Order: sequence, then C-alpha cells, then structure tokens
Amino acid sequence: MKLIIGNKAYSSWSLRGWLAAKQSGLHFDEITVPLFETGWDERKREEDLAPSSGKVPILWDGEAVVWDSLAIIDFLADKVGRDRYWPKDEVARGMARSMAAEMHCSYTSLRRECPMNTRKTFTDVTVSEETRTDAIRILQTWAEARSRFGKDGPYLFGTFSAADIMLAPVVTRFVTYGFTLPGFAEAYVEAIMAHPWMEEWYAGAAEEPWTIERIESAAT
Repeated sequence: MKLIIGNKAYSSWSLRGWLAAKQSGLHFDEITVPLFETGWDERKREEDLAPSSGKVPILWDGEAVVWDSLAIIDFLADKVGRDRYWPKDEVARGMARSMAAEMHCSYTSLRRECPMNTRKTFTDVTVSEETRTDAIRILQTWAEARSRFGKDGPYLFGTFSAADIMLAPVVTRFVTYGFTLPGFAEAYVEAIMAHPWMEEWYAGAAEEPWTIERIESAAT
C-alpha cells in the first residue's frame, strides 16, 4: 500500500488517513505532496492524485484507490477487522460512528477559523461565537463518550479507535489556539498528544521546510 498525504504541519485530513493506516498494522509507503507549492498541479498528476480531484489523503492498495479519510478507515477495517477500529459494544459502536460522521461533515467554523498548525501555539486568541459553539458541541460528545464508554482507557471509548482518529486534528487545534478546556477534556488531549503515533507525526511536521503564510498568520 501507499498513502499520499499533504504537509504534516497543516493537513488535518492527512493526519486522519495516516492514523488510520497506522491503526491497520499493515505496511504502507508514505508519500508527501506539499500543499499549494510551486508545481502543485504537476505533482498531483505525478503522484496519482487524479482519482480524488487532487485531494489528500489517498490510499492505493494494488488497483484499489481510496480517498477521503472516513472511506480509508472503512476500507482498512474491511481488510483487518472492524474491531480494530470500532468499539465491540454495539451501543458504543453506534455512538463512535456517529461522532466520526459528525466530525466529517460539521464544525466548519472551527476548521475555517482555527486551521491545523502543529508547529505553532497562540495565546489570547478570541474566537467567534460560531467557533465557540462548535467547540462546546465537541466537548459535549467527548464528555458523553468518556463517561459512558471510556472506563477501560484514556481515549474516547477506552481504547484507541476510529473516533479518536477522526477527532485527533481537533485536539491539535485546541492545543495550537490555547482553548481553555475542562479537566476531563484536558486529560483526553494529553492522552492523544502523548500517543506514539502523534509524537511521530509532530516530529515529522517539525522537520518540514514548507510554510503556508495564511495559516501561519491565522491567529494574528
């Protein structure tokens, strides 16, 4: 398999696809296509991004090509078993899938106003009411998942799952933009940030030479 991703510092959807590939336990080659660099259109063609209209991440597995992070999770779950990605309990699994789907299609204000940037932290950031509403909704779902299903570990449903994969970029945003969080959420953020795969991703991002100015100055 090969996984095509964008900049680790900025590409939240790439992080999701990459974590999904790591969770599979299968070997994959990683190819980075820097977003919006000179020659972006040429690189998209060179690296077989055409099936996804030039979006990342993209997973190639033989003749199968899968784009979109949630689709990559489902594809890999079919290969290695759903229990590797989703809670075994039916009720918990239903909630985990709902949280993943909600993350996939919602929270547009938070994503727009607080773009992912793993290499910076900002202080005294004032967010809009819409972004605040997004954050509150996310924290509500975290609180319910942790209180109902999180007793067996530090993650949303105890053990690391697809729900954590989908929400990991939100964790990075809360850290980057200095959100004030309740204690249970701080503990969850710390658990995600301490995960070896997150540490590996952050280390890779720190070594990247590319910058996107509009993201670097998003909170200034």
